[in-house]
Amino acid sequence: MNVHDILRRPVITEKNTKLRAQNKYTFEVADGATKPMIREAVERIFKVNVTAVNVVHVPGKLRRVGRQRRPSLTSPWRKAVVTLRPGQRIEFFEGV
Repeated sequence: MNVHDILRRPVITEKNTKLRAQNKYTFEVADGATKPMIREAVERIFKVNVTAVNVVHVPGKLRRVGRQRRPSLTSPWRKAVVTLRPGQRIEFFEGV
């Protein structure tokens, strides 16, 4: 698996913005990615040192869509919270 296939997108929410003060960044990751693969991908792409990786399975949510407001389930996905060494940061998230 390519390092750019492992990290799908950054997850930018209010809660994740507060985690940046603790040097923690959140990404949506591929289903088959392991913690060592995620660590390597972040280190190679952003040129930082990763101290910890935590992975969470986010279940799909029930949403009402369409004109008749039919219930539908969103897709489940995986979220990785990556902790960096003190003093390091990812410039991609700055100013968001």
